Amino acid sequence: MCGICGELRLDGQAPDMAAISRMSDQLARRGPDNAGSYCHGPLAFGHRRLSIIDLSSHANQPMVDSALELALVFNGTIYNYRELRTELQALGYHFFSEGDSEVILKSYHAWGDQCVTRFKGMFAFGLWDQRKGELFLARDRFGIKPLYLTQDGERLRFASSLPALLAGGGVDTTLDTVALHHHFTLHTVVPAPRTVLTGVRKLPPATTMLIKPDGSVTQQIYWTLDATRPEQDVSEAQWLASTRDALAKSVDRRLLAADVPVGVLLSGGLDSSLLVGLLADHVPDLRTFSIGFEDMGSGTEKADEFEFSDQVAAHFKTRHQQYHIPNSEVLTRLPEAVEQMTEPMASYDVIAFYLLSEKVSKDVKVVMSGQGADEVFGGYFWYPQMDAAQGTALQRFSQHYFDRDHAEYLQMITPAFQVGDVTSELVATELAKPEADEFLDEVWRFDATTLLVDDPVKRVDNMPMAWGLEVRTPFLDHELVELAASMPPALKLKEGGKYPLKAIARGLIPDSVIDRPKGYFPVPALRYVRGAFLDKMREILMSEACLKRGLYQRDYVNKLLAEPEGPEAFTRINGSKLWHLALLEWWLQVHVDTLLG
Repeated sequence: MCGICGELRLDGQAPDMAAISRMSDQLARRGPDNAGSYCHGPLAFGHRRLSIIDLSSHANQPMVDSALELALVFNGTIYNYRELRTELQALGYHFFSEGDSEVILKSYHAWGDQCVTRFKGMFAFGLWDQRKGELFLARDRFGIKPLYLTQDGERLRFASSLPALLAGGGVDTTLDTVALHHHFTLHTVVPAPRTVLTGVRKLPPATTMLIKPDGSVTQQIYWTLDATRPEQDVSEAQWLASTRDALAKSVDRRLLAADVPVGVLLSGGLDSSLLVGLLADHVPDLRTFSIGFEDMGSGTEKADEFEFSDQVAAHFKTRHQQYHIPNSEVLTRLPEAVEQMTEPMASYDVIAFYLLSEKVSKDVKVVMSGQGADEVFGGYFWYPQMDAAQGTALQRFSQHYFDRDHAEYLQMITPAFQVGDVTSELVATELAKPEADEFLDEVWRFDATTLLVDDPVKRVDNMPMAWGLEVRTPFLDHELVELAASMPPALKLKEGGKYPLKAIARGLIPDSVIDRPKGYFPVPALRYVRGAFLDKMREILMSEACLKRGLYQRDYVNKLLAEPEGPEAFTRINGSKLWHLALLEWWLQVHVDTLLG
């Protein structure tokens, strides 16, 4: 796990090593254990290392294989690197390190751009072929590891974070109007390749990019998710046995691919509790960590799930640490979290992950987390609502998911930034893709390959890596996701959703955890906007910078400020519209306005 950056000159000039240094400095928190750079012809790399596999200097990056004339910067973990290493040794390759980075180099030499199809893990990397003068970029199937790009006629740059590209300079920071529509409709999700800034793109998940010496680019999708039933009938018992086997293998892969201790972020929900149950017999003195927040008083939900996480920790006798965060600290630390956001993310989980990761990173470098289980196994309340709805696929999806309809968007955004209903067009196209048997198959495929990537997955990389903490997500093992995508929707929705996980958890974790109502990662201060939090959002939205930007229609802002908990103040999935507006403006002030002076 690391921070990577690079520049490929397209104009025959030497790379800008000062820009590489600035980008690398901006990524320092992602990799506190080592820093390195590399330059060859028109190409330069920068790297910040978080040492997890092969802790020796032999695994430092940029990694150069002089014999093969290849160089690499890599962020992530290849969980099956030992099996690949054995296969490559049988082909005659010799290794100078013990980690997974060198396996990528040898794999590319052996199998070319198809090497990525053999990798089981999370990854984003840049690989330079010295002999051919070609740059190869790749990103894992679910985009767990980020890869941001900016390009003009002179150069292409890439980095693990958007702010790192901004630090390099020369980026077009005008707002992308299509991305803004996505951002305010899909809970701050801006699907790749866009970002809210016109000059920054994202390499899509499951995609590779090859840039040749003449500047020509070849982009390929190397994996898609099939959401159709198997040809042969599969019984419920067989589905459950396959789920248990696939999840156990996923957990084992993520446990074994580490030369440091591995803990668990224990929320008290089914998903993280199930991970603890699968790990407890294999990890002596298993470390678990939970976080909770101060509630906001009458009429608000409980702000922690300690009742359930404590049960799981006691049941498995883990070495458990519990952190309670007062609202005063949430407000005090919000500016830090916004500063670390690679893109504006309004989910309440963001600040929770930021504060929890700070604590956890003092004890371990690697943790597992339950992200992805709800999207893959049908755990959210809106899936049954969509399934029962009438109309086209788009209508059934949008009326239970979109933060605001297009008509409301036009009331919110000033005419200079308005576009057509581009998000509905995107969603309709995605849902209509082939290889999905039923409507919910379409929804879950879209969730797993697009929405999941740029919301929960993004924050699970972004916030923990700000503290040099690697988070591994066993429910996003591509083989497990492929299995779940082939299941009948009725099986997943049985007993209120996530039935296969509930079934395999019986007898392993306490029934009280399995049968509890669905919980969330609550940060009430960002949902019930009151007191100092309301004052902060008013300050942001009434600031000179916000007024000058001219992004929001003032009548819309004023209405939300007047009724921050009114009947129209929340999105369909219970997000605060006021926080949504304030967060984007705050992010722009921190990351763009300061850059422009």
